[in-house]
Amino acid sequence: MKSTKTTLLTIALATLTLFSGCKREGCMDPDSKTYNPDAKKDDGSCLYEGQNVIWYGQATSEGLINDDAITLTYYVDGEIVGSSATSVYWKGAPTCGQNASITITKQLGGVKSKAYTYSVKDQTGFVYWSGVLNFTANTCEKIELTW
Repeated sequence: MKSTKTTLLTIALATLTLFSGCKREGCMDPDSKTYNPDAKKDDGSCLYEGQNVIWYGQATSEGLINDDAITLTYYVDGEIVGSSATSVYWKGAPTCGQNASITITKQLGGVKSKAYTYSVKDQTGFVYWSGVLNFTANTCEKIELTW
């Protein structure tokens, strides 16, 4: 009976030793949302995400109000991503995800950066700003709208 237990224990230890030497595959890029710190071999499974926050200060707010703009609607690639009252402004750049900020998060797939078009319109549909937002993996890009 003792020799059977010893044999089973030896087999179990040998199996553990054999498999612990195998290279774990996974995403090895720490900028990726799917980063695996235990991976020893990159398997191409990295997926990325980037963020932008759009903001404006008091001078822009006052300019918008003086131009009879009441609300702003924010679009990225033609889709609404947020809205705000023109009277609400920031004294400095907010961080991505900060309460009441216009933060846009984009899934970038397997690439580390992508560009998207944006526009900001008032309640009448008048376009005040438009351009390109660059999204970069694991970063918070900030764009200030100026009057």
